[in-house]
Amino acid sequence: MKRRDVVIGLFLASTIGHAQAQRTTKTYRVAIVDPATPVAEINEKTENNLVIRALFEELSRLGYVEGRNFAIERYSGEGRAEYYPELARDVVGRNPDVIFAFGNQLALVFKAATTTIPIVTIVVDPIATGIVTSLARPDGNITGVSPHYDISIWSKRVELLREVVPKASKVALLASHYAWEKLPMGAVVREATRTKSMSLIGPPLEAPYNEAEYRRCVALMVQDGAEALIVGDLPETIRNRGLVVRLAEENHLPAIYPFREFVAVGGLMAYGPDLTDPGRHAAHQIDLILRGAKPSNIPFYQPTTIKLTINLKRAKTLGMEMPTSLLVSADEVIE
Repeated sequence: MKRRDVVIGLFLASTIGHAQAQRTTKTYRVAIVDPATPVAEINEKTENNLVIRALFEELSRLGYVEGRNFAIERYSGEGRAEYYPELARDVVGRNPDVIFAFGNQLALVFKAATTTIPIVTIVVDPIATGIVTSLARPDGNITGVSPHYDISIWSKRVELLREVVPKASKVALLASHYAWEKLPMGAVVREATRTKSMSLIGPPLEAPYNEAEYRRCVALMVQDGAEALIVGDLPETIRNRGLVVRLAEENHLPAIYPFREFVAVGGLMAYGPDLTDPGRHAAHQIDLILRGAKPSNIPFYQPTTIKLTINLKRAKTLGMEMPTSLLVSADEVIE
């Protein structure tokens, strides 16, 4: 076992032991803040947000029953990033026991809004984006899950797409302006496409991230000669995965997606972790905090299993022959 794993294990063992000793019968208040999901859909039955659904299911399995020992305060950013600071002030002003905030932009806004209320978040590369300085022992009042901490996953996605469309010279990236300019993934994708002799084109998605905006971006990408598509992991894009897959199909764009769930609704190919895994682990972190643990003693969780999923049915509708090397290496092939 690596020394780093031992250290993290000791942190967790100490944290869990202390947390279990702090269990009470009080009713806990948890604020769940999603960047785009409507408030009415922030529940265990939602079909559009699998992270939220997994979060609720795992909290229920851990013994939290809404209305009995658990009160949930639901908030939505409505896909309007300019509204996030006002939303954060409102949530913090109500002083919940824990805040769950999904996405880098919300996490940064809440970090600025409070240094005392515990925050659990799901973010990309929390160190590079300034959310924490250590994954093993996060700063202050923030912990969470980082499904894409290893930023090289974006280079691998470019490599996989190149195998599918070896002659493509222009590849589009469907991601927010924030991801293009401020997240490490933007620079990694630009460099990866350059080394593969491909031009990376946009335009970036601009808030509000609604159907009209997705249609605008894809239409401009096609107009600019896009021959393939890399889809980002913006929470709003995950929510709109059915629309994004349809747009790729309508415009005959071979695409690689960040999660299997895009392939399940008809996408060509995905390379990434299980989308429900972050939600389940965030629930366990919330549980530890409600039992008395400090976020700074709860390491950021990083999924280690990355899977390649291929949809042969979509490949056929695109008139493509998937490389045998990819089919052999795929973890799942949907026919």
